[in-house]
Amino acid sequence: MTAMRKFLAGANFLASAWAATLFTGASAHAAQPAPWEMTFQPAATDMMRQIAWFEHYTLWFIVPITLFVLALIAYCILKFRASVNSIPSRTSHNTLIEVIWTVGPVVILLCLAIPSFQLLTAQYTPPEEAKLTIKATGNQWNWDYEYQTENTLSFNSAILADSDRAAAGKEDRGVYPRLLAVDNEMVVPVNTMTRVLVTAADVIHAFAMPSFGIKTDAVPGRINEVWFKAEKEGLYYGQCSELCGKDHAFMPIAIRVVSDAQYKTWLATAGTDLPGANKALMAEVDSKDKVAAAGN
Repeated sequence: MTAMRKFLAGANFLASAWAATLFTGASAHAAQPAPWEMTFQPAATDMMRQIAWFEHYTLWFIVPITLFVLALIAYCILKFRASVNSIPSRTSHNTLIEVIWTVGPVVILLCLAIPSFQLLTAQYTPPEEAKLTIKATGNQWNWDYEYQTENTLSFNSAILADSDRAAAGKEDRGVYPRLLAVDNEMVVPVNTMTRVLVTAADVIHAFAMPSFGIKTDAVPGRINEVWFKAEKEGLYYGQCSELCGKDHAFMPIAIRVVSDAQYKTWLATAGTDLPGANKALMAEVDSKDKVAAAGN
């Protein structure tokens, strides 16, 4: 068990270093679905890196087993076809084979179960107390966000209509893609443990953010909890992941991760002028990105 933990710790360190290298040269708007994407979106949290590592780890078992079984089937088809075996074998018992196909799967399942249980435990065990709590309520078909701060802030977040793009200053479809952009993003500070209390007002929805490695059902009359600590500033997109009605496909989730100073400025203004606070934040983020791009 100790050796496995050391191995997992080393693998997580390598994954963290790889993700840091990836983010260094990436745009701040780096977490949205891509055409023909076959892998996970770039991880923005340590938890998502652990999930991605476990996915790669399981492939080291799945691929060889699949190829081995395929080879056995092909061998049996060719070796024991009727044309070359007119008299079939009457063998009904082989102790060695029975021991191998019993012990082998048990060992494989143990190798998968130990890191799986460790990952599951980590997902339900935040490493530190949350510094920010936000309540997310799913509606047909939008989200209500309520910040549990000294001065409670509440607002609705719905899919951005094409006719509203110009007024919102979100005409760049590369940054604000169709069917994912919203009118009001959830805004959180970078490197801050954030707890999200998830519920619903009508039917079952699901709050999912792939780059953060979080996904939980939003159930009417019940509160589920997820947490994340985003390590990279940027705009991240997710969606409702529970079939919730005719407009299920039009219920995106957008989380904007900004610096602590930008977050405090936004929060101070958003209580009285949310559209103005959003536009001021967007202008500051865009100017910062342009300066960074020029420096590269």
